Amino acid sequence: MIRHTVAFSLKHAAGSAEEKAFLDAALVLKAIPGVEKFEQLRQVSPKADYAFGFSMEFADQAAYDGYNVHPDHVAFVRDRWVPEVARFQEIDYVAL
Repeated sequence: MIRHTVAFSLKHAAGSAEEKAFLDAALVLKAIPGVEKFEQLRQVSPKADYAFGFSMEFADQAAYDGYNVHPDHVAFVRDRWVPEVARFQEIDYVAL
């Protein structure tokens, strides 16, 4: 199992219609084959300088690889992520 996570902040103002539109558009990711346990999260710790997180799981590397090249993921990254995300940190985990 691979847990794919990303913490990020948007270029949009907090609570704005643009912020909501981005988060709504991101829901397309959970429908991609192989994506399990997709979550959108709001970051609340004062120790971290990001506003949101996405978390999802994949059964194996093949499922993760399929997600990365899926046309819906590629389009989301190109059309929404790159122009709208101010900064991010991606971390992928496997169990010890």
